[in-house]
Amino acid sequence: MTTMVTRLGIFRASILGVSLLLPVAGLSPYDAAAQAPATAAAGPKIGTVTTISGSAITLTTDAKQQVSITVADGARILQLSPGSKDLKSAQTITLGDIATGDRILVSGQPGSDANSFTATRVILMKAQDIAQQHAKEQTDWQTRGTGGLVSAVDEETGTITVSIGAKKVAIHTSSDTKFRRYAGVSVKFEDAQPGTLSQIRPGDQLRVLGTKSDDGLSIQAEIVVSGSFLHLAGTIATIDAANGTFTLKDLATKRMMTVKVTSDSDVRKLPPEAAARFAARAKGDAAAGHAGAGSARPASQTSASAPQNGGEQRRSAGMDLSQMLSKLPTQTLSDLKVGDAVMVVASQQEPGSPNVSAVTLLSGVEPILSASPNGGGMNLSPWNVGGGEGDAGGGSPQ
Repeated sequence: MTTMVTRLGIFRASILGVSLLLPVAGLSPYDAAAQAPATAAAGPKIGTVTTISGSAITLTTDAKQQVSITVADGARILQLSPGSKDLKSAQTITLGDIATGDRILVSGQPGSDANSFTATRVILMKAQDIAQQHAKEQTDWQTRGTGGLVSAVDEETGTITVSIGAKKVAIHTSSDTKFRRYAGVSVKFEDAQPGTLSQIRPGDQLRVLGTKSDDGLSIQAEIVVSGSFLHLAGTIATIDAANGTFTLKDLATKRMMTVKVTSDSDVRKLPPEAAARFAARAKGDAAAGHAGAGSARPASQTSASAPQNGGEQRRSAGMDLSQMLSKLPTQTLSDLKVGDAVMVVASQQEPGSPNVSAVTLLSGVEPILSASPNGGGMNLSPWNVGGGEGDAGGGSPQ
Protein backbone atom coordinates (compact mmCIF):
# COMPACT_ATOMS: atom_id res chain seq x y z
CA MET A 1 0.00 0.00 0.00
CA THR A 2 2.91 2.26 -0.54
CA THR A 3 1.00 4.44 -2.95
CA MET A 4 -1.54 5.07 -0.25
CA VAL A 5 1.16 6.38 2.01
CA THR A 6 2.57 8.71 -0.58
CA ARG A 7 -0.82 10.14 -1.37
CA LEU A 8 -2.07 10.44 2.19
CA GLY A 9 -3.54 13.86 2.94
CA ILE A 10 -5.25 14.65 -0.34
CA PHE A 11 -8.10 17.03 0.32
CA ARG A 12 -10.64 19.10 -1.51
CA ALA A 13 -10.66 22.79 -0.61
CA SER A 14 -13.35 25.16 -1.79
CA ILE A 15 -11.57 27.92 -3.69
CA LEU A 16 -13.59 30.58 -5.45
CA GLY A 17 -16.38 28.20 -6.32
CA VAL A 18 -14.32 25.30 -7.66
CA SER A 19 -12.94 22.19 -6.05
CA LEU A 20 -9.15 22.14 -5.69
CA LEU A 21 -7.63 18.71 -5.26
CA LEU A 22 -4.11 18.99 -3.90
CA PRO A 23 -2.07 16.67 -1.69
CA VAL A 24 -1.29 18.35 1.60
CA ALA A 25 -0.44 17.24 5.07
CA GLY A 26 -1.17 18.11 8.66
CA LEU A 27 -4.85 18.75 7.98
CA SER A 28 -7.86 16.54 7.56
CA PRO A 29 -8.10 15.65 3.88
CA TYR A 30 -11.81 15.97 4.05
CA ASP A 31 -12.99 19.28 5.44
CA ALA A 32 -14.27 21.11 2.42
CA ALA A 33 -15.13 18.23 0.13
CA ALA A 34 -18.73 18.17 1.23
CA GLN A 35 -18.97 21.95 1.09
CA ALA A 36 -17.46 22.46 -2.36
CA PRO A 37 -20.07 23.62 -4.88
CA ALA A 38 -20.33 22.07 -8.31
CA THR A 39 -17.56 22.98 -10.72
CA ALA A 40 -18.16 25.35 -13.59
CA ALA A 41 -19.23 23.92 -16.95
CA ALA A 42 -15.75 24.49 -18.36
CA GLY A 43 -14.36 22.30 -15.59
CA PRO A 44 -11.03 23.04 -13.93
CA LYS A 45 -8.06 20.81 -14.65
CA ILE A 46 -6.15 19.43 -11.70
CA GLY A 47 -2.92 17.50 -11.68
CA THR A 48 0.86 17.45 -11.81
CA VAL A 49 3.04 19.48 -14.17
CA THR A 50 4.85 17.10 -16.53
CA THR A 51 6.56 19.69 -18.72
CA ILE A 52 6.59 23.46 -19.01
CA SER A 53 7.93 25.65 -21.79
CA GLY A 54 6.99 29.31 -21.86
CA SER A 55 3.21 29.52 -21.62
CA ALA A 56 2.72 25.87 -22.58
CA ILE A 57 2.23 23.34 -19.78
CA THR A 58 1.68 19.60 -20.07
CA LEU A 59 -0.48 18.48 -17.17
CA THR A 60 -1.03 14.91 -16.02
CA THR A 61 -4.38 14.76 -14.27
CA ASP A 62 -5.16 12.44 -11.38
CA ALA A 63 -7.02 10.29 -13.93
CA LYS A 64 -3.71 9.94 -15.84
CA GLN A 65 -4.95 12.13 -18.71
CA GLN A 66 -2.37 14.24 -20.50
CA VAL A 67 -3.68 17.78 -21.10
CA SER A 68 -1.92 20.53 -23.06
CA ILE A 69 -2.45 23.79 -21.18
CA THR A 70 -1.95 27.18 -22.81
CA VAL A 71 -1.72 29.96 -20.24
CA ALA A 72 -3.47 33.01 -21.64
CA ASP A 73 -1.86 36.47 -21.59
CA GLY A 74 -2.86 38.24 -18.39
CA ALA A 75 -3.82 35.01 -16.59
CA ARG A 76 -3.72 35.15 -12.81
CA ILE A 77 -1.02 32.88 -11.40
CA LEU A 78 -1.19 32.30 -7.67
CA GLN A 79 0.76 30.16 -5.20
CA LEU A 80 -0.76 28.59 -2.11
CA SER A 81 0.87 26.88 0.83
CA PRO A 82 -0.30 23.33 1.62
CA GLY A 83 -3.18 23.50 4.06
CA SER A 84 -4.70 26.69 2.63
CA LYS A 85 -8.46 26.57 2.18
CA ASP A 86 -9.02 29.86 0.38
CA LEU A 87 -7.06 32.41 -1.62
CA LYS A 88 -6.60 34.97 1.15
CA SER A 89 -3.01 33.92 1.72
CA ALA A 90 -2.19 33.32 -1.96
CA GLN A 91 0.86 35.02 -3.45
CA THR A 92 0.94 36.32 -7.01
CA ILE A 93 3.73 34.64 -8.97
CA THR A 94 4.86 34.26 -12.58
CA LEU A 95 4.99 31.33 -14.97
CA GLY A 96 8.70 31.07 -14.25
CA ASP A 97 7.89 29.95 -10.70
CA ILE A 98 6.16 26.80 -11.92
CA ALA A 99 8.32 23.69 -12.25
CA THR A 100 7.95 20.06 -13.24
CA GLY A 101 6.38 18.05 -10.43
CA ASP A 102 4.37 20.95 -9.00
CA ARG A 103 0.64 20.53 -8.45
CA ILE A 104 -1.67 22.99 -10.18
CA LEU A 105 -5.32 23.73 -10.71
CA VAL A 106 -6.16 25.66 -13.87
CA SER A 107 -9.49 27.22 -14.75
CA GLY A 108 -10.48 28.72 -18.04
CA GLN A 109 -11.85 27.38 -21.30
CA PRO A 110 -11.58 23.96 -22.94
CA GLY A 111 -9.77 23.78 -26.25
CA SER A 112 -10.76 22.19 -29.52
CA ASP A 113 -10.47 18.71 -28.02
CA ALA A 114 -10.57 17.02 -24.63
CA ASN A 115 -6.78 17.15 -24.30
CA SER A 116 -6.33 20.91 -24.68
CA PHE A 117 -7.22 23.79 -22.39
CA THR A 118 -6.68 27.57 -22.18
CA ALA A 119 -6.02 28.73 -18.62
CA THR A 120 -7.09 32.13 -17.35
CA ARG A 121 -6.08 31.28 -13.79
CA VAL A 122 -3.43 28.95 -12.39
CA ILE A 123 -3.24 27.98 -8.73
CA LEU A 124 0.01 26.35 -7.69
CA MET A 125 1.35 24.29 -4.80
CA LYS A 126 5.08 23.63 -4.99
CA ALA A 127 6.21 20.01 -4.93
CA GLN A 128 8.80 20.64 -2.22
CA ASP A 129 6.22 22.34 0.02
CA ILE A 130 3.89 19.38 -0.38
CA ALA A 131 6.70 16.93 0.40
CA GLN A 132 7.67 18.83 3.56
CA GLN A 133 4.10 18.96 4.79
CA HIS A 134 3.56 15.32 3.93
CA ALA A 135 6.62 14.36 5.99
CA LYS A 136 5.23 16.33 8.92
CA GLU A 137 1.89 14.57 8.58
CA GLN A 138 3.49 11.15 8.49
CA THR A 139 5.42 11.98 11.64
CA ASP A 140 2.19 13.13 13.29
CA TRP A 141 0.42 9.88 12.42
CA GLN A 142 3.39 7.85 13.60
CA THR A 143 3.52 9.62 16.96
CA ARG A 144 -0.18 10.29 17.58
CA GLY A 145 -1.81 7.67 15.39
CA THR A 146 -3.30 4.44 16.73
CA GLY A 147 -5.00 1.56 14.97
CA GLY A 148 -6.77 -1.65 15.71
CA LEU A 149 -10.01 -3.60 15.41
CA VAL A 150 -13.30 -2.06 16.50
CA SER A 151 -14.89 -4.10 19.26
CA ALA A 152 -17.80 -1.78 20.18
CA VAL A 153 -19.46 1.47 19.08
CA ASP A 154 -21.58 3.66 21.37
CA GLU A 155 -23.23 6.26 19.14
CA GLU A 156 -24.97 7.92 22.07
CA THR A 157 -21.69 8.89 23.74
CA GLY A 158 -19.65 8.98 20.53
CA THR A 159 -17.22 6.39 21.89
CA ILE A 160 -15.55 3.67 19.83
CA THR A 161 -13.76 0.84 21.62
CA VAL A 162 -10.76 -0.49 19.70
CA SER A 163 -8.82 -3.67 20.44
CA ILE A 164 -5.05 -3.30 20.08
CA GLY A 165 -3.63 -6.69 20.90
CA ALA A 166 -4.95 -7.50 24.36
CA LYS A 167 -5.57 -3.82 25.17
CA LYS A 168 -8.90 -1.99 24.84
CA VAL A 169 -8.72 1.70 23.96
CA ALA A 170 -11.66 4.10 24.12
CA ILE A 171 -11.81 6.49 21.13
CA HIS A 172 -13.82 9.58 22.09
CA THR A 173 -15.28 11.49 19.13
CA SER A 174 -16.95 14.89 19.00
CA SER A 175 -18.59 17.21 16.51
CA ASP A 176 -15.08 18.28 15.46
CA THR A 177 -13.92 14.75 14.62
CA LYS A 178 -13.46 14.09 10.91
CA PHE A 179 -14.60 10.67 9.72
CA ARG A 180 -13.47 8.89 6.56
CA ARG A 181 -14.71 5.57 5.26
CA TYR A 182 -12.55 3.35 3.10
CA ALA A 183 -14.11 3.03 -0.36
CA GLY A 184 -14.96 -0.54 -1.29
CA VAL A 185 -14.54 0.14 -5.00
CA SER A 186 -10.95 1.29 -4.62
CA VAL A 187 -7.80 0.39 -2.72
CA LYS A 188 -6.61 4.00 -2.83
CA PHE A 189 -6.74 5.89 0.44
CA GLU A 190 -7.52 9.17 -1.32
CA ASP A 191 -10.68 7.60 -2.70
CA ALA A 192 -12.02 7.13 0.82
CA GLN A 193 -15.29 8.99 1.27
CA PRO A 194 -16.42 11.35 4.03
CA GLY A 195 -18.03 9.13 6.64
CA THR A 196 -19.95 9.14 9.88
CA LEU A 197 -19.75 7.44 13.25
CA SER A 198 -22.86 5.42 12.43
CA GLN A 199 -21.05 3.63 9.58
CA ILE A 200 -18.49 2.05 11.93
CA ARG A 201 -19.23 -1.50 13.04
CA PRO A 202 -17.58 -4.02 15.39
CA GLY A 203 -14.87 -5.84 13.47
CA ASP A 204 -13.97 -2.87 11.29
CA GLN A 205 -10.34 -1.86 11.12
CA LEU A 206 -9.77 1.68 12.27
CA ARG A 207 -7.05 4.30 12.39
CA VAL A 208 -7.34 7.35 14.63
CA LEU A 209 -5.27 10.50 14.97
CA GLY A 210 -5.68 12.28 18.26
CA THR A 211 -4.50 13.10 21.75
CA LYS A 212 -3.84 10.08 23.95
CA SER A 213 -4.43 9.96 27.68
CA ASP A 214 -1.45 9.44 29.97
CA ASP A 215 -2.31 5.78 30.45
CA GLY A 216 -2.92 5.28 26.72
CA LEU A 217 -6.37 3.84 27.31
CA SER A 218 -8.33 6.69 25.75
CA ILE A 219 -7.90 9.02 22.79
CA GLN A 220 -9.64 12.26 21.88
CA ALA A 221 -10.08 11.76 18.14
CA GLU A 222 -9.31 14.36 15.50
CA ILE A 223 -9.47 12.07 12.45
CA VAL A 224 -10.97 8.59 12.26
CA VAL A 225 -10.46 6.41 9.19
CA SER A 226 -12.28 3.08 9.09
CA GLY A 227 -13.05 0.26 6.74
CA SER A 228 -14.57 -3.19 6.60
CA PHE A 229 -12.41 -5.71 4.78
CA LEU A 230 -12.58 -9.33 3.80
CA HIS A 231 -9.79 -11.55 5.10
CA LEU A 232 -9.23 -14.44 2.72
CA ALA A 233 -6.88 -17.38 2.85
CA GLY A 234 -6.44 -20.26 0.48
CA THR A 235 -4.56 -21.77 -2.43
CA ILE A 236 -4.54 -20.13 -5.85
CA ALA A 237 -6.67 -22.20 -8.22
CA THR A 238 -6.32 -20.24 -11.47
CA ILE A 239 -4.51 -17.12 -12.68
CA ASP A 240 -5.74 -14.80 -15.43
CA ALA A 241 -2.74 -12.59 -16.15
CA ALA A 242 -4.54 -10.68 -18.91
CA ASN A 243 -7.20 -9.44 -16.49
CA GLY A 244 -4.91 -9.25 -13.46
CA THR A 245 -6.97 -11.70 -11.43
CA PHE A 246 -6.67 -15.06 -9.72
CA THR A 247 -9.16 -17.36 -8.03
CA LEU A 248 -8.94 -19.15 -4.71
CA LYS A 249 -11.24 -21.24 -2.56
CA ASP A 250 -11.62 -19.40 0.70
CA LEU A 251 -10.69 -21.78 3.54
CA ALA A 252 -13.26 -20.49 6.02
CA THR A 253 -16.30 -20.10 3.79
CA LYS A 254 -15.37 -22.74 1.16
CA ARG A 255 -16.40 -20.16 -1.42
CA MET A 256 -14.57 -19.57 -4.68
CA MET A 257 -13.39 -15.92 -4.86
CA THR A 258 -11.96 -13.92 -7.75
CA VAL A 259 -9.26 -11.53 -6.55
CA LYS A 260 -8.07 -8.63 -8.71
CA VAL A 261 -4.50 -7.43 -8.22
CA THR A 262 -4.06 -3.76 -9.15
CA SER A 263 -1.10 -1.39 -9.24
CA ASP A 264 -2.16 -0.23 -5.78
CA SER A 265 -2.23 -3.72 -4.25
CA ASP A 266 0.58 -4.41 -1.80
CA VAL A 267 1.91 -7.85 -2.76
CA ARG A 268 4.58 -9.36 -0.49
CA LYS A 269 6.27 -12.70 0.13
CA LEU A 270 6.89 -14.14 3.59
CA PRO A 271 10.33 -15.81 3.90
CA PRO A 272 10.27 -19.51 4.89
CA GLU A 273 11.88 -18.95 8.29
CA ALA A 274 9.33 -16.30 9.23
CA ALA A 275 6.48 -18.46 7.97
CA ALA A 276 7.72 -21.30 10.19
CA ARG A 277 7.71 -19.05 13.26
CA PHE A 278 4.14 -17.89 12.66
CA ALA A 279 3.06 -21.46 11.90
CA ALA A 280 4.41 -22.55 15.30
CA ARG A 281 2.48 -19.75 16.96
CA ALA A 282 -0.72 -20.65 15.10
CA LYS A 283 -0.28 -24.30 16.03
CA GLY A 284 0.21 -23.34 19.67
CA ASP A 285 -3.03 -21.35 19.65
CA ALA A 286 -4.85 -24.28 18.10
CA ALA A 287 -3.47 -26.62 20.77
CA ALA A 288 -4.84 -24.25 23.40
CA GLY A 289 -8.30 -24.80 22.02
CA HIS A 290 -8.69 -21.57 20.12
CA ALA A 291 -8.44 -22.71 16.51
CA GLY A 292 -10.86 -21.65 13.81
CA ALA A 293 -10.77 -17.87 14.10
CA GLY A 294 -12.24 -17.60 10.60
CA SER A 295 -9.80 -15.11 9.15
CA ALA A 296 -11.41 -15.57 5.77
CA ARG A 297 -14.66 -14.08 7.03
CA PRO A 298 -15.40 -10.38 6.95
CA ALA A 299 -13.61 -8.56 9.75
CA SER A 300 -16.97 -7.60 11.20
CA GLN A 301 -17.57 -11.30 11.91
CA THR A 302 -14.12 -12.45 12.91
CA SER A 303 -13.10 -10.11 15.68
CA ALA A 304 -16.57 -9.77 17.13
CA SER A 305 -16.97 -13.53 17.51
CA ALA A 306 -13.42 -14.54 18.47
CA PRO A 307 -12.92 -16.06 21.93
CA GLN A 308 -11.58 -13.58 24.43
CA ASN A 309 -8.15 -15.05 25.15
CA GLY A 310 -7.35 -16.98 22.00
CA GLY A 311 -8.85 -14.20 19.86
CA GLU A 312 -6.58 -11.66 21.48
CA GLN A 313 -3.58 -13.93 20.93
CA ARG A 314 -4.43 -14.23 17.26
CA ARG A 315 -4.91 -10.50 16.89
CA SER A 316 -1.53 -10.02 18.53
CA ALA A 317 -0.03 -12.49 16.07
CA GLY A 318 -1.72 -10.68 13.23
CA MET A 319 -0.30 -7.43 14.53
CA ASP A 320 3.22 -8.86 14.39
CA LEU A 321 2.63 -10.17 10.89
CA SER A 322 1.30 -6.80 9.73
CA GLN A 323 4.24 -4.99 11.25
CA MET A 324 6.60 -7.07 9.11
CA LEU A 325 4.92 -6.29 5.81
CA SER A 326 6.79 -3.13 4.88
CA LYS A 327 10.09 -4.99 5.28
CA LEU A 328 9.17 -8.02 3.17
CA PRO A 329 10.12 -8.49 -0.49
CA THR A 330 7.56 -7.16 -2.97
CA GLN A 331 5.99 -9.26 -5.70
CA THR A 332 3.68 -8.91 -8.67
CA LEU A 333 0.95 -11.16 -9.98
CA SER A 334 3.45 -12.63 -12.44
CA ASP A 335 5.48 -13.96 -9.47
CA LEU A 336 2.54 -16.03 -8.25
CA LYS A 337 1.60 -19.46 -9.59
CA VAL A 338 -1.24 -21.90 -9.31
CA GLY A 339 -0.94 -23.83 -6.05
CA ASP A 340 0.62 -20.97 -4.04
CA ALA A 341 -0.96 -20.41 -0.63
CA VAL A 342 -1.87 -16.78 0.04
CA MET A 343 -3.50 -14.57 2.65
CA VAL A 344 -5.40 -11.56 1.32
CA VAL A 345 -7.01 -8.43 2.71
CA ALA A 346 -9.57 -7.42 0.10
CA SER A 347 -12.04 -4.64 -0.58
CA GLN A 348 -15.43 -5.45 -2.02
CA GLN A 349 -17.42 -3.22 -4.33
CA GLU A 350 -20.68 -5.10 -3.86
CA PRO A 351 -21.48 -6.79 -0.53
CA GLY A 352 -21.64 -10.53 -1.01
CA SER A 353 -19.93 -10.44 -4.39
CA PRO A 354 -17.27 -13.07 -5.12
CA ASN A 355 -15.24 -10.40 -6.94
CA VAL A 356 -12.84 -8.44 -4.75
CA SER A 357 -9.74 -6.25 -5.07
CA ALA A 358 -6.58 -7.10 -3.17
CA VAL A 359 -5.47 -4.43 -0.73
CA THR A 360 -2.72 -6.55 0.84
CA LEU A 361 -1.60 -9.96 -0.41
CA LEU A 362 0.94 -12.18 1.30
CA SER A 363 2.36 -15.35 -0.28
CA GLY A 364 4.72 -17.89 1.26
CA VAL A 365 2.16 -18.72 3.97
CA GLU A 366 1.85 -22.47 3.32
CA PRO A 367 3.18 -23.41 6.80
CA ILE A 368 0.73 -21.04 8.49
CA LEU A 369 -2.29 -22.42 6.65
CA SER A 370 -1.13 -25.99 7.28
CA ALA A 371 -0.88 -25.25 11.00
CA SER A 372 -4.33 -23.66 11.09
CA PRO A 373 -6.45 -25.01 8.21
CA ASN A 374 -9.31 -22.59 8.88
CA GLY A 375 -7.26 -19.74 7.49
CA GLY A 376 -4.20 -19.21 9.61
CA GLY A 377 -5.88 -17.39 12.51
CA MET A 378 -3.96 -14.23 11.64
CA ASN A 379 -5.43 -11.14 10.03
CA LEU A 380 -3.35 -8.74 7.99
CA SER A 381 -3.94 -5.05 8.46
CA PRO A 382 -5.02 -3.28 5.23
CA TRP A 383 -2.68 -0.45 6.19
CA ASN A 384 1.04 -0.98 6.32
CA VAL A 385 2.72 -0.15 9.57
CA GLY A 386 5.21 2.46 10.68
CA GLY A 387 3.86 3.61 13.97
CA GLY A 388 4.54 3.32 17.64
CA GLU A 389 4.86 0.40 19.98
CA GLY A 390 1.80 -1.70 20.51
CA ASP A 391 -0.03 -0.13 17.60
CA ALA A 392 -1.77 -2.87 15.69
CA GLY A 393 -2.53 -0.63 12.82
CA GLY A 394 0.84 1.06 12.45
CA GLY A 395 1.48 4.58 11.26
CA SER A 396 -0.54 6.66 8.85
CA PRO A 397 -3.42 5.13 6.90
CA GLN A 398 -2.19 4.00 3.54
